[in-house]
Amino acid sequence: HARICSVLAGWGGDVASLKDADLSALDTPAAQSLMLQLAKYPAMLSAAAADFAPHDVTFYLRDLAAAYHSYYDAERILVDDEKVRLARLALVAATAQVLHNGLAVLGVSAPQKM
Repeated sequence: HARICSVLAGWGGDVASLKDADLSALDTPAAQSLMLQLAKYPAMLSAAAADFAPHDVTFYLRDLAAAYHSYYDAERILVDDEKVRLARLALVAATAQVLHNGLAVLGVSAPQKM
């Protein structure tokens, strides 16, 4: 989570402005994989709650962190092309939000700096 916050701080913009980003630029395998992992969050959380299985949340967050790490290694986020940059930042911000929410469900803080 701290790495993601560092990327967003390096950009310096308002995360709320990313809600209208054109995500069509997120067409690489690493981006697709991360988006698929993010899309699993609502169903995973519902199932974990229904099954009294908080460990499922931890496993999901581990997998999400791994998907983000792969994305971070594969893609440069702060590129010159504004459309691509905003799309990548929107994906990064969405990942930060899901990590923050998942950790909060477990009662774990999500530091913004290490």
